[in-house]
Amino acid sequence: MTAYNFHMHTNYSDGTDCPEAYVKAALNQGMKAIGFSDHSPLPFDNPFSLPKEKLDEYVRLIRKLQSEYRDRLDIFLSLEMDYVPHMSQNFAELKARAGLDYVIGSVHLVGSANEENLWFTDGPDAAIYDDGLHQFFGGDIRKGVKAFYDQTNEMIQNELFDVIGHFDKIKMHNQNRYFSEGETWYRNHVFETLGLIREKDLIVEINTRGIYKKRYDGLYPSGWVLNEMHRMNIPVIVSSDAHHPDELTAEFARATEALMAAGYKSRMVFQNGKWNETGWWD
Repeated sequence: MTAYNFHMHTNYSDGTDCPEAYVKAALNQGMKAIGFSDHSPLPFDNPFSLPKEKLDEYVRLIRKLQSEYRDRLDIFLSLEMDYVPHMSQNFAELKARAGLDYVIGSVHLVGSANEENLWFTDGPDAAIYDDGLHQFFGGDIRKGVKAFYDQTNEMIQNELFDVIGHFDKIKMHNQNRYFSEGETWYRNHVFETLGLIREKDLIVEINTRGIYKKRYDGLYPSGWVLNEMHRMNIPVIVSSDAHHPDELTAEFARATEALMAAGYKSRMVFQNGKWNETGWWD
């Protein structure tokens, strides 16, 4: 399969290496295109976002690499924009400000208005997920999951972006402790979000990071969701959400197998300033 990865993080946010290290790794693996998508700036100190004062430097460096390697690898500039109501910057404004090629929209922090009100649903430490669930929702997983999907839906309705990132990642630290994905109430949240994704013509990333980091034994989104997405004709990309150059194509074979089992015969790639549909081996 021809490899593309449009979701990765460098040491400008919470990745491990400089951008050129990812370029060299992509060339060594025979990849056709990559897109840098560090976490967008947020208005409070944190260990994972691109600092606001580094944004211009980040943009200049990616554009420099794009020019230097243009005959060997297609390189694109993006941000994974965190949606936090009343705190994160308007996606369209930030895209224009930085001159981005495309935008990924994601929810990692559930809440609004103040950093002390935010439930961090991501990261390697499940205890933070558990503590936040009890602190903000009294341990009621239905309330917590609803808040996550409500915020995701609000992002879809209010912001302009191309790709929605790991939209069911709320399940990662669940590990079947609090709920089952087979429960009707949970599936109804997913179906509602899929309807909005289809309405807004968004691309869904099939994210492999949970598998190779051994935090969740499956894809984001789950196989049963892929079946529903295919029925709804929702387009996809395959992404490793790499935070290290060695992760650029991690578990891509498993993701492709799952998509093909769901009926997908193609994925989307970014080319010549727009998203195009292409076959697995193109």
